[in-house]
Amino acid sequence: MDTLNAFLNRAEIILDRLETLLPSRLEPIDWNHYTAFRWRKLGHRGHLHPVRHPHRLRLQDLRQIDRQKAELERNVRQFIARRPFNNALLWGAKGTGKSSLIKALLNEYADQGLRLIAVDKHDLMDLPDIVEPLYERPECFLLFSDDLSFAPDDASYKALKAILDGSISAAPENVMLCVTSNRRHLLPEYMSENREARFIEEELHPGEAVEEKISLSERFGLWLAFHPFSQHDYLAIVAYWLDQLGDNRGLDEEVRQLALQWSLARGSRSGRAAWQFARDWVGRQGIPYSPRPDR
Repeated sequence: MDTLNAFLNRAEIILDRLETLLPSRLEPIDWNHYTAFRWRKLGHRGHLHPVRHPHRLRLQDLRQIDRQKAELERNVRQFIARRPFNNALLWGAKGTGKSSLIKALLNEYADQGLRLIAVDKHDLMDLPDIVEPLYERPECFLLFSDDLSFAPDDASYKALKAILDGSISAAPENVMLCVTSNRRHLLPEYMSENREARFIEEELHPGEAVEEKISLSERFGLWLAFHPFSQHDYLAIVAYWLDQLGDNRGLDEEVRQLALQWSLARGSRSGRAAWQFARDWVGRQGIPYSPRPDR
């Protein structure tokens, strides 16, 4: 009897521990209440988890990238109007507004049925499972993978190729893939690969390694390049955020020099650095944050 009681006690302890590891019952997705979702894994099963407090960036908050903003917004308008559109690759310098632009477009067009699903790189193999329930939905979904790049031996990019080309199943017309990356071709490029190039009938043909890397990025119909900001652009962004955060003195010489020192210390004249400087400066001045009526 003592042996049986001991066994039952141990079994109860094990069951209690297992219960904490088992996924809780998933609530039905409320597509009307939430606009942004993350794909999360619970054990071997994935599910869409709502983002309860999405970033409230506006398109007008993104400065000095007017061309990229206009191109991607046009493409998104075609998408939500159920007209032909292209999947988008946003590549270039860090802190120049690539992912912010996608978040701002979601906020701009959420009331017209636009939704966003964020997918991490290590979950790209789940793309077929993610899009399968979306075929019959009336909403339009931005499938968003941020800061994406692959190692040379990373095979997960094949899942990305499959969803871009449709594989055996046709790609859903209400899903648009948006990817941001610091790399134009999403894969590292090496000088040695250029030596694989060959002249064939006086035409230059890249080697197989280069062809493989280009074959992924060329599946995106819309390429948008984000280049480092000039000093003028950087200071214009600083001035905008100072004004938005409540500093009415403007960008005088003192603030201008401090803003430039801030960018030099970080080795970057990015929009992110401008935003961070503005927050630091306004906070140091003791200016309380009071949103403007047009926000």
